[in-house]
Amino acid sequence: MPTMNNQTKHKVLIANRGEIAVRIIRACRDIGFDSVAVYADPDINALHVQMADEAYGLSGSTPAESYLDMDKLLEVAKKSGATMVHPGYGFLSERAEFARAVQGLGLIWVGPEPETIDILGDKVKARQIAMQVGAPLVAGTKEPVKEAKEVVEFAHTNGLPIAIKAAYGGGGRGLKVAWHMEEVEELYHSAVREATAAFGRGECFLEQFLHNPRHIEAQVIADKFGNVVVVGTRDCSLQRRNQKLVEESPAPFLSEQLQQQVIKASVDICSHANYVGAGTVEFLLSQDGKLSFLEVNTRLQVEHPITEETAGIDLVIEQLRIAQGLPLSIRETPKPRGHAFEFRINAEDAGNGFLPTPGIILKFDPPSGPGIRLDSGVVAGATIPSTFDSLMAKLIVIGNTREQAIQRARRALGEFSIEGVASVLPFHRAVMEHADFCERFNVHTRWIETEFSVEIAPAKRQLPQNNPQITRTFIEIDGKRCELGLPTQWLAGLAMPSTEQASITNHQAVAQDQQVNAPISGVLFSWLVEEGDTVAQGEVIGVMEAMKMEVQVIAHRAGTLKYIVNKGDYIDADSVIAEIND
Repeated sequence: MPTMNNQTKHKVLIANRGEIAVRIIRACRDIGFDSVAVYADPDINALHVQMADEAYGLSGSTPAESYLDMDKLLEVAKKSGATMVHPGYGFLSERAEFARAVQGLGLIWVGPEPETIDILGDKVKARQIAMQVGAPLVAGTKEPVKEAKEVVEFAHTNGLPIAIKAAYGGGGRGLKVAWHMEEVEELYHSAVREATAAFGRGECFLEQFLHNPRHIEAQVIADKFGNVVVVGTRDCSLQRRNQKLVEESPAPFLSEQLQQQVIKASVDICSHANYVGAGTVEFLLSQDGKLSFLEVNTRLQVEHPITEETAGIDLVIEQLRIAQGLPLSIRETPKPRGHAFEFRINAEDAGNGFLPTPGIILKFDPPSGPGIRLDSGVVAGATIPSTFDSLMAKLIVIGNTREQAIQRARRALGEFSIEGVASVLPFHRAVMEHADFCERFNVHTRWIETEFSVEIAPAKRQLPQNNPQITRTFIEIDGKRCELGLPTQWLAGLAMPSTEQASITNHQAVAQDQQVNAPISGVLFSWLVEEGDTVAQGEVIGVMEAMKMEVQVIAHRAGTLKYIVNKGDYIDADSVIAEIND
C-alpha cells in the first residue's frame, strides 16, 4: 500500500490496549504504516495483539507491571525498530516524562510537547492559563491542598458541593464531589488514593462544583505552525462516577453565543500553551447558562469517533500527520454534517450499581446497517480482565438529524447482544426511550445517580474467570531470540487457581450472619479498620478496586472485625473476605 503523500513509511508502537489500540492499528493500515502492539499477560489473545503487524509481551498482569512500565515499553520500541510512539488514551498518554523518554530515543512522540503536557496536565496551572486568557471559571484553590483540613476549610468558605480533583490526572480518576460536610475528609483521602494509583501523584486541588451542570467539550487539533482549530463540540453529560457513558456531537441545545464562547476559550487556551496535536478542552455549563472551564485533556479522547463522523476528519491520521510536522488538513471549524451518539459498551451490571463484571465473552453480536460504526477491542471468546478498564467497545450511531440518530440508536441497541459478561446495554436502551434525554434534554452530570429511576434488572451472576497464568520461555527464530508465552493450563492440562484464589477458596467456614462478602470481583485495595477493632453497622471497613473503580466494603452489622483475606489479594464477587463477630 502506498504511504500518504509519499511520506516516509513509519513503524508505530502503540503503548496501549483494547479498542483504542485497534483504532490506531486501523489508522496505520489506512496510511501504510506498520503497527507494533504490546500486551500484558491477560491480553495475550486480545484483538489488538492479533491485528498488529508485530506484538511484544510485557510480562505482567497489572497496569503497573505492563502498560504503565515505561522501561518495558521503551525497550520494546528499541527492539522492534519503531519510529513513532502513540500512547492512545489513559495509561501514559498524559505523562510528560514518558514523552521526553520517547523523544530521548530519537523517536517521534504522537502528542503534545512534554512541556505542554506538564503545564496543562497540572490542573492548577491550566486554571491560571484560563484566567490569563479570560476563559470562564468558578472559584478554586490556586495551589494543590496538602491536607484534609484545607479541604474542610474551603468547603466552609465557598459552600457545598465542592470538587476534589487530581492535579495530574483526568478521565474522572481522582475526582470526588462532596455534597455533605461529614464526607469531605474521607473523599479527599479517596481522591488522593485514586490519583496516586492512576497517575503516580496524589496531589489534589479544589473547585466549586456547579450544581447539576452539563459537560461540554471542544475537540481541538493544532499543528507545529501555530494553527489551532476546534473541530467540533460534544456533550458528555451522561456519566456515572464521573465516567462518561453516552456522548453526542455536536453539543445540542447550545445558543450561538455559548458555542462561540466555547470555541474562543478553547483556541485561546491552547494557543497560549503552544499546543500541538489532538486535545480536548472541557467545560461545565450550569442550568442558568453559566460556563466554567474544567480542564484540558492532552490526548485523544475516548469519544473522538463522534466528532470524526460529524466533522468528516480522521483524528488519528491527523495526529500522525501533525507528529511528522505536516500542517493541519483543515483551518477552520467545519459545519457539522448531521448528529452522532457514542455509547460506551462497558462490562458492567447496570442493574447492580454499574459494578464491573470481568469474565469471558461467550457471545458478541453487534448491530450493523445505515449509520452504524463499531470501534471494538473484543470478539466472542475474549477475556475481560479484572485489572483493566471495563470498556469493551463503542457503538457510534450517525443520523442526518438528532431525531434520526435517536431512532437509529434504538434500532442498533436492540440488535446488540452480549453474553458471558454483564453489559450496560440495558441502561443505554432505557436512556434512548427517556424523555429527559430524547425530548426535554434535562440531563446533567449527576442525572443517572439522582434522577434516572428506570428499574433495570440485575444481570445474571456470571462465574468469574481467573486471569490466564502465563508460562514463559525463549525460542530462536531465524537467529533471533524470541520470548514465548503460553497459558499455563495448556501445558499442565488443567487450569490451576492462583495462590491468592486458593487461600480465599479454602478459608474456614464462617457463619452466614457474620460473613462480609466482596461487593465486586477485584483487588482488596486496603483495610480501613484494624483487625480486632470494633466496627459499627454501616461503617466503611475496606476498599476494593476493579477496572479503575473503587468500591467501599461496608460492615453489615456491629461487632469485632476479623480478616479472611489480605490487602492486595484478588477476590471473586460474593466471596467471604472478613467476619464480624459478636
